Parts: sequence; structure tokens; C-alpha cells
Amino acid sequence: MGYSNYATMSSKYGTMSGYGTSSLSSSDISSAIGAIIGGFLGVIIVIGIVIVVLQIVANWKLFTKAGEKGWKSIIPFYNTAILYKISGMSPWLALLYIGLFIPVINVIVGIVFAVLNLYQPINLAKGFNKSTGFTVGMIMLPFIFNLILGLGSSEYVGYDNKTAESLEPETKAK
Repeated sequence: MGYSNYATMSSKYGTMSGYGTSSLSSSDISSAIGAIIGGFLGVIIVIGIVIVVLQIVANWKLFTKAGEKGWKSIIPFYNTAILYKISGMSPWLALLYIGLFIPVINVIVGIVFAVLNLYQPINLAKGFNKSTGFTVGMIMLPFIFNLILGLGSSEYVGYDNKTAESLEPETKAK
């Protein structure tokens, strides 16, 4: 069979005019992209919920280890005050959050919170008698190290015990 009769070939094999083109409309492509983005966001939301639940459990255990009731860890702002208390800081520092709603002052309060967010994990790690490396981890990756602290075998020694222990050798030597 030669290629001399194009009409016979096109009727036998179909026309070649649509070869390489897609029959998808722009609405089909938009729907597919929307489904991909929706699926991606759905996975991110599920991962976020898992992280939040793990943090609630870790903070509950952390509060319990420090002698506080676990339910205090799930109440916003109050949990910050109790966390400051566990860290050996004044719980009244949590009232600084009010300053974030006052124009101009919020810049100063933001700087104070930046310092407090460095100081609080340092004190928390000391309260659980952890090393400097663990303290750096608490500053850099707080979500992971809060899980380690809350769900691990570490015990809360607090600050009253540490001061008493640090004074004992001096009184014995004298």
C-alpha cells in the first residue's frame, strides 16, 4: 500500500491534524492545579494538627513534672505565666503581652520578648538540670526539645534545690 492515496490512509487511520495537541480545556487544568494545591494543603494541615497535639502532650507532661497541673498548659497566656514560673522567672512577665496591642510600645515589648524567648529556655533547661548543648537545642528547635523534655526521663529539680545545693559546699568548707 503506498502513500499515494492520502484519503484512504486518513479514513483508515484517522486524521493526523490533532496529533500532539491536547483536548484539555483551561478549566480542566485549573481544576487539576486546584486539586493538587488542595491536597498539598490538606497534608500540611494534618501534619500541623499532629504537631500541635504532640506539643500539647509534651507541655502537659512538662508541667506535671514541674509540679503544676497539666491542664494549665492548654490555657493561652496562663500557660506562658506558668512556664515562666517553672523557668524561675516572674509569672507577671506574661502581662507584657498586653503591650503588644499598644502602638509604638509594641516595638519595645517585641524586643523584650525576643530577649525573654532566649532567657526562658536557658532557665528551663537549668531547672531540669540539662547541659549547655540541650539548652542550645531548646533555643534552636524548641518543638523537638520540649518533646524530649516532657516525654523523656528527665526530672525537674527546680531553682530552690539548685541554690541549696550550690550553697552546701561553701557552708561545709567553712
